[in-house]
Amino acid sequence: MSSGDGQQSQASTKPAFTEAQASALVESVFGFKVSKIQPLPSYDDQNFRVHISRGKETTDDPVEYVLKISNTESSQTPDLIEMQNHVIMFLRAAGFPTASVCRTKGDNTISLISIDSGSGVKSYLVRMLTYLPGRPIAEVAVSHQQLYEIGRLAAQLDKALEEFHHPKLNLFHRENFIWNLKNVPLLEKYMGALSQSRNREIVEQVIQLFKEEVMTKLSHFRELTEETGRR
Repeated sequence: MSSGDGQQSQASTKPAFTEAQASALVESVFGFKVSKIQPLPSYDDQNFRVHISRGKETTDDPVEYVLKISNTESSQTPDLIEMQNHVIMFLRAAGFPTASVCRTKGDNTISLISIDSGSGVKSYLVRMLTYLPGRPIAEVAVSHQQLYEIGRLAAQLDKALEEFHHPKLNLFHRENFIWNLKNVPLLEKYMGALSQSRNREIVEQVIQLFKEEVMTKLSHFRELTEETGRR
């Protein structure tokens, strides 16, 4: 994912692969025969739900995957994308219901491919994860018990990640990264995207409360880095 500045910079181009091109990627990079492929929603990367034809030698393998093609900006930081894969593998090994990382034919977790999109050759990082069936929480009527379970799982995940170590862990610490929860005030410059409504009032109130109640106490919160370890 890019720096999240709201608009694609010249250095960042969202992939625009056709379904045929994505199928060819799966077959050439991962060695799977695609029986069906369909696009999935995405922000600045490109995702596809991939159905794989079972072969006699792959009877026990999953049959559905998610192909993820990173934008050109993120594709310039392969260590960051690869570390995301390591986090996924770590959590899965710890018993969390995460996807599995699919390895390429060269036994890697990511692959950098180049393609001529008509405006010059661009490079994209591709990876593939097993598909996890389910419904987004926005589509279900959430009960208090479900909210409790979500919070409980989030706490367990946070606790487990205290044990995650990687020599390049600091790559996760990016200033002004809009998806970092401590950067909530950065959302103020996008308020123009919301019409004058009750929802906008709520967002404004939440940002103001964050600035008053959280920003003033940030220095007291734990921020895990490779240097601080389990501090």
